[in-house]
Amino acid sequence: MEPSCSHWWHAPFYFAISIMLAVIAISTSYHPNTKPQTPLFSSNSSSSYPQIPHDLSSNATQALRKSGFNFIATLFQISPELFLSSSPESTIFAIEDPEISNVSLPPWLMKDLLHYHTLSSKILMKDLLEREQGSCLPTLLRGKNLALTKIGREERLVEINGVLVSHPDIFTQGSYSIHGIVKPFASFDPMEDNPGWDSIHSPICDSNLEETKTPSQNIVNITGDSRNVIPWTRILRLLSSSGFVPFAVGLRSVLDGIGHNSTGLSAVTIFAPPVFDYVSSPLPILERIVKFHILSERFTYKNLAALPKKALLRTLVTDSDLEITMGINGGEILSIKGVEITAPDVFTSNMFVIHGISRPFEMGMLSTT
Repeated sequence: MEPSCSHWWHAPFYFAISIMLAVIAISTSYHPNTKPQTPLFSSNSSSSYPQIPHDLSSNATQALRKSGFNFIATLFQISPELFLSSSPESTIFAIEDPEISNVSLPPWLMKDLLHYHTLSSKILMKDLLEREQGSCLPTLLRGKNLALTKIGREERLVEINGVLVSHPDIFTQGSYSIHGIVKPFASFDPMEDNPGWDSIHSPICDSNLEETKTPSQNIVNITGDSRNVIPWTRILRLLSSSGFVPFAVGLRSVLDGIGHNSTGLSAVTIFAPPVFDYVSSPLPILERIVKFHILSERFTYKNLAALPKKALLRTLVTDSDLEITMGINGGEILSIKGVEITAPDVFTSNMFVIHGISRPFEMGMLSTT
């Protein structure tokens, strides 16, 4: 009797995931979403997706379970089409059980989350290490990329979207590769009433890609310099939801210029005014003014307060620094270029800090050069 009881816990686990898959299938069919949906189960699924040989599927499932990724292993075993596309190859990033089991999302968005953790080509750990930091990895979720945010070739360490690849090359047989990660590549705002496709935010990355083929696999070759991976989409949402809509509109208008001209940017400090009348300015001038409100380093309010008066802060505008004009000693409010910081540390993360200021900074010269 012992062998038949050793996996007693599988029954409720399989049952729970089977129910979830059924709900995904139903809700995907009926969810009113403007993004084109691919049916989870369809009558012609055999022609839409490549078939995984049974022994390959079984080996992948066993490898996942052996590494402790039971949730993804069960999904892969029950419904492998969740991780497949028309491409004959796939790379899957498996989320650790404690993290994936704590994700609370509508079923149809859970499917999008899984697609955001799947690539349509086979990429091994050695391939990731050969890429440039800041480069893109296109996912199965249309229009959403992953970004290689950290590469340590000596330590053989890779972070994607700031998340460590903790279990590289769990499975590398055939046309498939599976890597384990410590948490999801995307986070969700628990206060959001109607999370949707746009709730999964892609970081800015270098999309200058070339497809080349080797005898064994398709390799995505990254060319060009690495660019910043600041989560601008998230920053825009935070600004808009916190009373800085005009500045968010201005920032959104010039993001392309910031992304292309700020190579190597890894952290920023943003000074956001509640009123921003420069939005209607010509684009070159607007870009210069917006960049004048962004520092190329991360400074919390405590960091700024520790700096001496007249200390210079480097902005994204070349040779145009901001100056600390008033300290906090004696009850004085910290100000930058004569403008008070009225809402310090509105939002903070490892990559950015947003401070609210009373009004926009004035620039002496508003030329386009």
